[in-house]
Amino acid sequence: MNTQITALQQAWQALKATEPGIRIRNAAEKLKVSELELLSTETGNRVTILRPEFQALLGSITSLGKVMALTRNQEVVHERKGIYVNPELNNPHVGLFTGKDIDLRIFFSAWKYAVAVEDESPRGIQRSLQFFSHTGEAIHKIFLTPHSVLAAWEIIREQFKAEDQSPIQILDRNPAESVPELADESIEVTEFRKAWLGLQDTHDFFGMLKKFKVSRLQALRLAPDDMAVLLKTEALIKCLEGAAHEEVSIMAFVGNPGMIQIHSGPIQKLFPQGDWFNVMDPDFNLHIYMLGIQQVWLVRKPTRDGMVTAIECFNAKGEQVLQLFGERKPGISELKSWRLLTAQLDAQFSV
Repeated sequence: MNTQITALQQAWQALKATEPGIRIRNAAEKLKVSELELLSTETGNRVTILRPEFQALLGSITSLGKVMALTRNQEVVHERKGIYVNPELNNPHVGLFTGKDIDLRIFFSAWKYAVAVEDESPRGIQRSLQFFSHTGEAIHKIFLTPHSVLAAWEIIREQFKAEDQSPIQILDRNPAESVPELADESIEVTEFRKAWLGLQDTHDFFGMLKKFKVSRLQALRLAPDDMAVLLKTEALIKCLEGAAHEEVSIMAFVGNPGMIQIHSGPIQKLFPQGDWFNVMDPDFNLHIYMLGIQQVWLVRKPTRDGMVTAIECFNAKGEQVLQLFGERKPGISELKSWRLLTAQLDAQFSV
């Protein structure tokens, strides 16, 4: 093992001694390395590097039983317990799980590494499968629960164990560069607004952005009247409080470059804690770092099923980090209770 890896191991041990219980993501930030690099210093001990055969690996996840799926970005963490079912993994670019509980959209171009992890915790050994990008940033994690099939996890770990178990060193720490936004005056605004008002499906929205070469935030700024309304950031908390109080079933989308994770259903227990606002239900947790939420928009899109309303949240880089809808399926109109809730937000919190 080279001296750089040894030094990193020693620095991490020293940090854990001075800050017991520090999360690995926070430790990596303090030590100025990626989470994966820090984790892989313990290969051969509690960490096993897996072959990056992602479609096959994910196809085996259905054997684990009830687990906890975690997807996050810098500002929002989405945790959902359930069983991975209905995999669609034949497309090398995009994969799906479409279960009632575990509902995922997978973008394989961002996936680079996979590891199996055994962590010591106050409740015993915490086992997981974790997936990372080329920069060592976590894309998705799967944690076993007391209801999981331990033998299935052990089979996956052995079946996909990589021959090379050397600690991983990240050479390219730079995320993919974002495409520079065009000046507003370069956009065909009239045609863009006409296309927006002519939408038939919310899934057509991304294609419209590409066609007119607009970023998502730019699209909201240039939207037709009443189709996109900038709200005060406190509207996000009021939205979640209203959904819990009025028993409005919602959909919560959280993503990063390699994954979008979706919760569909009611929310109940809300728990503010410092700079974080949390949903803490038995099978669904949502953790929002409110200081990282820089813009909150109410967005309306026409569809063949009627108007669909979303709350879209962005960070300081202009990246969408959280999206909320009223729970719905294609062919079914938006919940009246959700439309009423969002109309109240529009009236009370528009900027």
